[in-house]
Amino acid sequence: MATPNPAPRPTATVREVARKVRGQPTTDGAGVNMTRVIGTGMLDSFDPFLLLDEFRSDNPNDYVAGFPDHPHRGFETVTYMLAGRMRHGDNQGNTGLLGPGSVQWMTAGKGIVHSEFPEQAEGLMWGFQLWVNLPAKDKLTKPRYQDIQGDQVPEVELGPGARARVLVGTVNGVAGPVTDVATEPLYFDLHLEPGAAYTAILPEGHNAFAYVYQGDAKIGAASTGIQRGEIALTTHGAQLPVIAGVQGARLIVVAGRPLNEPVARYGPFVMNTAEEIHQAFADYRAGRL
Repeated sequence: MATPNPAPRPTATVREVARKVRGQPTTDGAGVNMTRVIGTGMLDSFDPFLLLDEFRSDNPNDYVAGFPDHPHRGFETVTYMLAGRMRHGDNQGNTGLLGPGSVQWMTAGKGIVHSEFPEQAEGLMWGFQLWVNLPAKDKLTKPRYQDIQGDQVPEVELGPGARARVLVGTVNGVAGPVTDVATEPLYFDLHLEPGAAYTAILPEGHNAFAYVYQGDAKIGAASTGIQRGEIALTTHGAQLPVIAGVQGARLIVVAGRPLNEPVARYGPFVMNTAEEIHQAFADYRAGRL
């Protein structure tokens, strides 16, 4: 049985919402419509997070074209599916199917060319893709996948009207199935019934955000209101209080250790210098990814 969420300690630092930003409509891949939350003119990045997209539609014209072959180097992509089925493959012969509730943590490292296509012609396709930077020492590491099916993602009861699915890190003593990630992240999907409250315990020095994808919530020490489609960037601290609105709330809460390193970024490549970006393009053109 999960340990009940502890009451806030008077001496603990409670996080505030430093900024909230609404996601922007965009199109990517071969014409997939989505909402971009991190990686826009309003919010370029949030160290170590480079991009956050929410894709959600029951119109196949919004997603059926998928993401044909494209390269990556120097960072990690995290796909979390709420509904629908996505098939992926790469130039190394790896393939896999992501279904409802599943997560894929792909470490591109020194480089990979992969594709992602919906394995459905109709119905709801809903989920998130997050890009997480890699430290300089790991930019050219060997690529790897962690493909986790939905029934392998643990769910933990957090108190009255509160539960969470844990992808990576530990929530109330329950560890997620994704392991050995350089930025020591925490990523969980929080479900709150109307009026329910939960105080998340986060690594104090990590950068953390909460993105509300259903309902609305009050977040942080000042109970800042965050609506569906908005991201809350928080200050540092040990605790993040969340209270659901009258319709309840579902949100992803993500924290990661900031790298505090220079970022050179162009399209699908994220390195530390412009010279490394030029090398990435040269290696891609030469078929070395």
